[in-house]
Amino acid sequence: MSEQRLRVDIWSDIACPWCFIGKRRFESALQQLDFADQVDVHWHAFQLDPSLPEHYAGTELQYLSEVKGMPAEQVQGMLEHVTDQAAGEGLSYDFEKLRPANSFNALRLLQFAKQQGQGSAMKEALLSAHFERGLDTGDRETLADLAAAVGLDRSQALDVLETDAHADEVRADIDQARQLGISGVPFFVLEGKYGISGAQPAENFVQALRQVRAEQA
Repeated sequence: MSEQRLRVDIWSDIACPWCFIGKRRFESALQQLDFADQVDVHWHAFQLDPSLPEHYAGTELQYLSEVKGMPAEQVQGMLEHVTDQAAGEGLSYDFEKLRPANSFNALRLLQFAKQQGQGSAMKEALLSAHFERGLDTGDRETLADLAAAVGLDRSQALDVLETDAHADEVRADIDQARQLGISGVPFFVLEGKYGISGAQPAENFVQALRQVRAEQA
């Protein structure tokens, strides 16, 4: 008799600070479960801000205050808060170095990586590049370098980025999120029926996963 699998679908954006934090908290929750090896995680694309330019010369603070019209003091407070929350999960956010960039190409690359069995590694690399390393995740050469760093063929990755390959898959993920009523990320769906919104504390994920597991018994 085969083991009962537990499916988790996660919608997130590589340009979403809470998505990286939520990823870490979810991973922490999995480490506390004795059935973690029976949990199948499926990542889905989402764009928090489709209006972002492919390249923006200023900082995140400048983009949110000057382009989005948010008060600079409010933005600064938000960035400091999320940086503190990230640090609590072992992440080193650097919003001074961060290069605001449209995430669509990075999400296309992630679809390519998933097909090559490197989705998780690519997801981690893209989030870290954006929030910790100050790399331009809107730049195709930079993205190709990141693909190579996780073991993908750089020239194949560049071919993907220089065409519109996997754009349909990204849009399909976004459309599915819309149909499910998902308007913010990260968003977690357990076994296709239980939704968890936001970067919840690890214990909340543990409780939810154990509850779903008990219902499977």
